[in-house]
Amino acid sequence: MLLIRRWFPWAGPLFVVVVAAVLRLWNLGSPHALVFDETFYVKDAWSLFNNGYESTWPDKADEIFANGNANIFTDVGSFVVHPPLGKWLISLGMAAFGPGNSWGWRIVTALIGILAVVLLMLIIRKLFGSTLLAVIGGFLFAIDGNAIVMSRVALLDNYVMFFALLGFGAILLDREWHATRLAAWMAKRAETGEWPGWGPAMWFRPWLLAAGLAFGLTMSVKWSGLYFLAAFGVYVVVVDALARRRAGIPFWASGAILKQGPISFLLMVPIAVATFLSSWTGWFVTTGGFYRTWADSPETAWTGAFAWVPHVVQSFWHYQVAAYTYHVGLVTPHPYQSNPLTWLFMVRPTSMYYQSSAAGEGTCSFSTCSEAITEIANPLIWWAGTAAVLYLVYRLARYREWRVGLILMGMVAGYLPWLMYTGRTVFQFYSIAFEPYLILALTFVIGLVLGLAPGTGGVGADAVTREPDRTVGIRVLIGYLVAAVLVSAFFYPLWTGMQIPFSFWQMHIWLPSWR
Repeated sequence: MLLIRRWFPWAGPLFVVVVAAVLRLWNLGSPHALVFDETFYVKDAWSLFNNGYESTWPDKADEIFANGNANIFTDVGSFVVHPPLGKWLISLGMAAFGPGNSWGWRIVTALIGILAVVLLMLIIRKLFGSTLLAVIGGFLFAIDGNAIVMSRVALLDNYVMFFALLGFGAILLDREWHATRLAAWMAKRAETGEWPGWGPAMWFRPWLLAAGLAFGLTMSVKWSGLYFLAAFGVYVVVVDALARRRAGIPFWASGAILKQGPISFLLMVPIAVATFLSSWTGWFVTTGGFYRTWADSPETAWTGAFAWVPHVVQSFWHYQVAAYTYHVGLVTPHPYQSNPLTWLFMVRPTSMYYQSSAAGEGTCSFSTCSEAITEIANPLIWWAGTAAVLYLVYRLARYREWRVGLILMGMVAGYLPWLMYTGRTVFQFYSIAFEPYLILALTFVIGLVLGLAPGTGGVGADAVTREPDRTVGIRVLIGYLVAAVLVSAFFYPLWTGMQIPFSFWQMHIWLPSWR
């Protein structure tokens, strides 16, 4: 037992990282084809790497590209609706391994998925003060199908998830930073007898700068990163106000909103905007990007009071407006589109790749074979996480626990904004952006079951809220983890495009809408 306690703090997390790496990297280059929206992002990444902006491709370019002839893009700018950062990152693997190497165009996304598991464990360890819970939460994230699939295809959403989670971690660290310095400020005022009034104006909050940078990186992958910046910007003001009230500051609300609030805004927002603009450097320094010279024409350039604005800024603004218009107006029917109201229940997962073959075709040795990449989360993990989130809503209303509030704010930022777009063409795999907070909610509940959940006090409070029967809790947890592993093993072929009998594929259709 002593040996286990000595080894577990490093061996447990290392085991989780190895599991995450194996599940994401094994046979990563298969299938050697552009699956689902890889047809956009992989090709955009390569033209971006070469031209500095996303360019157009000839018709039927996917097969030519996959066969190794990648330099068939043109110099004409392509209308893309997502910022460039995610595609720049995808291009790094292509530059290292060659654009025709399917391993190369997916490797950076896979590495980001592995790093996200590491980051989540670090956050859990900081949030709950338990290495055991960090290992359990990280393990559940490592073996979940949604996280695995989104780490094995070169789409943008894994980057959104990772950078947003970085920002979440920075907000967590800022909470303790702020509380510690607020207490010191109050102690000094108590010594001198000085009236605290509206409280301090804290300019030196490095973790808020880090959060702004992280959310700026999120926005530089997809515009949805703006929701994280806005949500956690509001969260910081609310938390600051509550901290000032607990400290005994008389004008705690007005001090947080009118005095510290503008400072927090200046710490977070400008760096986020600058990061977003920096991601478009290739578009700014070249002239071939889409709409890059839009304002150079007298017929389209602004006139009147705004005529002085540089043409490149006018063109960029016009581009962003066009992209926004596209986003909010996208209603093109798709067989795998999914209403955001159903995401928590995983009603319509996205089929990203499907190939059927008959006996004797290729390596098929059954009457009919299937190769599929379907973004189905592990049902035991996903549905348990959903139940945990709903329980945390109740728990926040009853106990006002700050850890619960922080976790739910991640769900607010990553999920609730999509409920404004129930009529848009959107997909279940967007949910990867908020999956870490589902896992955090589930980890919190597991902590309650094991008696490891920290109390409801301030920063650093580690008192157990109740003393459950740990023997029963441990047995339930072991049974749950074993079942989750078995379900992941069962679904893994559908997450990785392995060739399986068609009848085995049918066994995974637990809901009619999963077809």
